[in-house]
Amino acid sequence: MSFSHLPYLVMADRKGRIFEHPLLRMAGRSGLSLRPPQADELIPLPSGSDLYVLPGRSPVGIHPETGRIQVVNTFRREPVAAVSVFLPPAHTGYLTAAFEKQQGAPALPLYAYTALGWTEKGFFAAAVRIDPDPRQDLDHFPEGDVDVLKAEALVREHPHNRLFAHLARNCCKVYRCPAARNLFLNRYEAPLPTSTGCNARCVGCISLQENSGVPCSQDRMDFIPTPEEVAEVALYHIARVPEAVVSFGQGCEGEPLTNWKVLEESIRLIRRETLEGTINLNTNASMPRAIEALFDAGLDSIRVSLNSARPPLYHSYFRPVGYTFDDVVKSMEIARSKSKFISLNYFVFPGVTDEEEELEAFLTLSERTQPDMIQWRNLNIDPDLYTQCLDWKEGTAMGMKNFMEAIRQRFPEIRFGYFNPALKG
Repeated sequence: MSFSHLPYLVMADRKGRIFEHPLLRMAGRSGLSLRPPQADELIPLPSGSDLYVLPGRSPVGIHPETGRIQVVNTFRREPVAAVSVFLPPAHTGYLTAAFEKQQGAPALPLYAYTALGWTEKGFFAAAVRIDPDPRQDLDHFPEGDVDVLKAEALVREHPHNRLFAHLARNCCKVYRCPAARNLFLNRYEAPLPTSTGCNARCVGCISLQENSGVPCSQDRMDFIPTPEEVAEVALYHIARVPEAVVSFGQGCEGEPLTNWKVLEESIRLIRRETLEGTINLNTNASMPRAIEALFDAGLDSIRVSLNSARPPLYHSYFRPVGYTFDDVVKSMEIARSKSKFISLNYFVFPGVTDEEEELEAFLTLSERTQPDMIQWRNLNIDPDLYTQCLDWKEGTAMGMKNFMEAIRQRFPEIRFGYFNPALKG
């Protein structure tokens, strides 16, 4: 079988310059295994993608005629490194970048590392656009500091609201968070971070790492806003945005349920003023009674984070404190009993997520909890760190595309996407 139709392997020199190998084709990683991508698993590199050089990791390619996997340590007598792509929002990876880790290689930062190749038509990624919503497309944002200037003006208008200041000066200005930027551009979904603590110790937590050797992607917020501050931000957004969404649970905080009384009072304050807009909670769903209280206060939807429907894999990644996977399932059952919208924030890791055993567990979970939507989000973590942390032995992977199609065939009513949908006008 010939593999000459595949994109070329890409790699980087010691100065970070990226180029293609003249012979070898791209490979991808699935779990611990390497394989060629299928033609229908490749798309042109999406706008807004970032290319990452992977230090201490040699690129791995496929010989186009023999199909043999080859490691490239040097090219023209110069050392080379593997390259991957960090996909923009609304895209889900089908394969992780293929590489061979060298002794002493540093741990990779908390990003997702999708397989990348090159053709005469440009770069290609092993991925799919899973959501057509343009709300976080890079070219959908204005050039310059339009959003930052609007954010500062809004802070001056609300000088006593610490949440406005946090979202403006940290999330929008420093981290360029698309959700925060959209708040100040008066559109789509607005973030409502509220918590400094968490009852899980996720291996890939992007806001808190302790003695892991892996840097956080962003700093966690260091204050708890009052219900009045939260409601003021939410009401500002809802009043100005058709089909507005406001969401508790953001990357700059811990688990919002650890501070659920503030959320409950915030929701009551919002709903006292308006029934418009969708109030959403991004959560680990660890506290069923708190979830029930929030629904009773006026919460419209929840997005529940899962790395796996298999309890051992869930526990080894989330490392929950004071709750179990059963509590997560119970929270979803409460949401279903109250006819609330349920999204699953499904952390995708090719080769683990798409195993046959995972499919069986996920179908069983979906039968029991009846989610309305699956948000297929790439797990941001060093691939080797993830496979090492799991209580897991590699099984048979069917490919993410086939995995998705199997779920769609069994549950055609479940919506696939990436963003929290608006449920109200």
